[in-house]
Amino acid sequence: MSNRDRADLTYLERRFGVSPRRLAWHAIGIFITALFLLPLASMFVGSLRKTGLPPPTGIEWLPNPVSWSNYSEVFQLVQMGRYLLNTLVVEAMAVPVTLIIASWAGFALSQLPGKFSSRVITAALLMLLLPETALWVSRFIEFRLANILNTPFALTASSLFGTSPLFTLIFYWTFRRVPSETWEAARVDGAGALRAWWSLGVPAARSAFAAVGVLAFVYYWREFREPLLYIQDIDKYTLSVGLAYLEQLDPTNLPILMAGSVIVTAPILLIFLLAQPFFLEPVERKGAATREKI
Repeated sequence: MSNRDRADLTYLERRFGVSPRRLAWHAIGIFITALFLLPLASMFVGSLRKTGLPPPTGIEWLPNPVSWSNYSEVFQLVQMGRYLLNTLVVEAMAVPVTLIIASWAGFALSQLPGKFSSRVITAALLMLLLPETALWVSRFIEFRLANILNTPFALTASSLFGTSPLFTLIFYWTFRRVPSETWEAARVDGAGALRAWWSLGVPAARSAFAAVGVLAFVYYWREFREPLLYIQDIDKYTLSVGLAYLEQLDPTNLPILMAGSVIVTAPILLIFLLAQPFFLEPVERKGAATREKI
């Protein structure tokens, strides 16, 4: 590299505060983010179009006129208010139980000898390959015998097993990053398994709790098949089923479907934004900071 090129790079670093390579990575990140946001923006703009109009022939940045009444129309055509309440009840029951059970299982795996835990992890990975359709009949029979069909408990029963083996593995990988000396010091100080999990594991795995919490929230928020299988009363359905009802409208009412999609999607984006600050917290520093509490 010539002296002139070095001088140009130095000027760019002084001008923008970052190196050109870092600036290029930022530009790529902004471009990828824009690709993901474009469908969301298109959905929101489409929800503001007036019903009965033909689809736009080109890019429509803002419809004219803007029809905010599409959102109220959603609640008039479908029991979205009832479905929203049903979904929130399922979330309130399933997400906390998922976090507790999956974190307990991940913590227990992290304390096992390496060879045995590897076998358990291999079995968990194989379970991820199991098609969910293979469990529908057996679950239906079990739920009927337990007399929980047509209740929210049928939709949240999987949370008693951590919802997904992936969630357990996320906690396992997080707890394994905590130095083994930290766990040994807790045992020497007389801390039991639950106390070590609460005092050391939970603070050290805040990012894992945030990630699993968001994933579990999205899983139960968008679940469509289980309400159709295990719920018989229409007024006990969830939001995903209500959105499917809106899909049956004729194409001229597409803005109403887009409005329903915005209503279903907005809480997921909000939860992700609220949990984002926890995703990148360093595990080792958290574990070391909480060691003194044992």
